[in-house]
Amino acid sequence: MRGKRWIQKITAAALAAAVAVSLSGTGFAKETVVYAAEEAAQTAMPQVLPQPTPEEAYAAAGFVRSVYTNEWIPAEQAGIRPIAVMMPTDRIAQPSYGISNAKILYEIMEEGEISRQMAIIDDWTGLPKIGNVRSCRAYYLPEATEWDPILVHFGGVVYMKDRITAPDINNITGAQQYGVAGGTPGAEAFFRTTDRKAPHNAYTSAPGIVNACAQLGYPLNIRQGVYNPKHFTFAQGINTLEQYGAAAATANAIDLSQIYTYTKSAFVYNPADGLYYKSIHGKAQTDGLNGEQLKFANVIVQNTKWARLDDKGYLAFQNIDNTEDGYYFTKGKCIHVIWQKMGDYLPTVYYDDFGNEIQLNEGKTYIAVAQKGRPVIYN
Repeated sequence: MRGKRWIQKITAAALAAAVAVSLSGTGFAKETVVYAAEEAAQTAMPQVLPQPTPEEAYAAAGFVRSVYTNEWIPAEQAGIRPIAVMMPTDRIAQPSYGISNAKILYEIMEEGEISRQMAIIDDWTGLPKIGNVRSCRAYYLPEATEWDPILVHFGGVVYMKDRITAPDINNITGAQQYGVAGGTPGAEAFFRTTDRKAPHNAYTSAPGIVNACAQLGYPLNIRQGVYNPKHFTFAQGINTLEQYGAAAATANAIDLSQIYTYTKSAFVYNPADGLYYKSIHGKAQTDGLNGEQLKFANVIVQNTKWARLDDKGYLAFQNIDNTEDGYYFTKGKCIHVIWQKMGDYLPTVYYDDFGNEIQLNEGKTYIAVAQKGRPVIYN
């Protein structure tokens, strides 16, 4: 069919030339020749249609920007609630399974000078093994609720009793959720392995979570009116922090050993891909599912007021505040920030020293909720 159209166009051009010859002796011939030639040329040239922008192409294909990373993801995935999984930092418990799927990874100190992690995972529905899973603490809940997740943990402490049992919290746990008689909603979602001893061998899976949510009546899709779609502000393009001039310090290495004295969590910047590679206990922190080292485009240290609650060393953190500071690391640079969180379901917002909300780079984010007074070291 295409060949036939081109033959027709060539024939039109030839006919125009023939008409020109036959009328060459008249004034009318000149005008006719010009008109026929222009018409033939316009007809013969292929039409160039405007090309869609990448944004238009992704949108037309059913993709949207992730609220967690700003990457393009299928719209169906964007509608699924994330899970917030409590994972250990104990040396004997490494590696965790499914942790590289965390788009946001929190690390907060617990009693005994050992920290714990909370992995916010949006693309969890295909994971066959998640964990191991450990207990929760009250101060993880305000961090979790701003993402409106299904909270996955293995027990807890009495200080979280009132909040964990509130109607708005959707959680599943494999052990009593706040000590004696704490209830175990969704306990059948968990299983134990024989390669490690308890409490380091409790895991869950995507099918287990789905079944538990069905039994408990928890929606798998984001809850309208509860879920807050506004979290980070992402840069248009790449934010190198060069706009801050000398106020942006070099930060090719981030040492959190003064904050997390047991794990000595640390990061090294890789300029080849623009990401920070995480280590724990002096070794690369990896995912047991794929062996990948954890990597982040953004690293945030969030200095936070805290207190010791009892002789057992249980802690409390003031997660809701607007007066504390911290640091934002990206692309081998660092700036000072002020953070603000005004309510459980409201996002934590980070501002530079000029009062502007910082612009994160596309990709995963690690957040260290640090005890105020413990320094971060970087160079």
